[in-house]
Amino acid sequence: MTDTPGHPMNIREILDCLPHRYPFLLVDRIDEVVPLETAHGSKLLTINEEFFQGHFPDDPQMPVGLLIECMAQVGCTVIMSTPQGKGKNILFAAVDNCEFGRPARPGDHLEIRARMTNFRGGDKGKITVNCQVGEEVLVSAEMMFALTDPVA
Repeated sequence: MTDTPGHPMNIREILDCLPHRYPFLLVDRIDEVVPLETAHGSKLLTINEEFFQGHFPDDPQMPVGLLIECMAQVGCTVIMSTPQGKGKNILFAAVDNCEFGRPARPGDHLEIRARMTNFRGGDKGKITVNCQVGEEVLVSAEMMFALTDPVA
């Protein structure tokens, strides 16, 4: 790690960085990103999230697939905020060493921290990510990605 200071991203910068849009944009804020190193973002879960209506009506929980996607989106900002990421698509390639804690529920303020652990050839890499509420870790994982050119 370097001593490079990070910078926050407002919602306009997040939308410029990530291809996701409503209802699939699962990041509210990027508090800090250090390109090619780390990112810290968040998502506030409210009962108004569409997925809570059916998962599960009497015990609302964020589906784990969407929780992993939320983590991947924060992780994407580590590479997509760089010149190497501009004009590229980023593909979620694999998840390793994924561990789950308790479910994410309405009212939770998800704090997601991502750290680049490997970046090879300018187009493939690995990021370690964890999602927590306060001090409680809900999910931790290693995620692999690949950069590709957009399909015309």
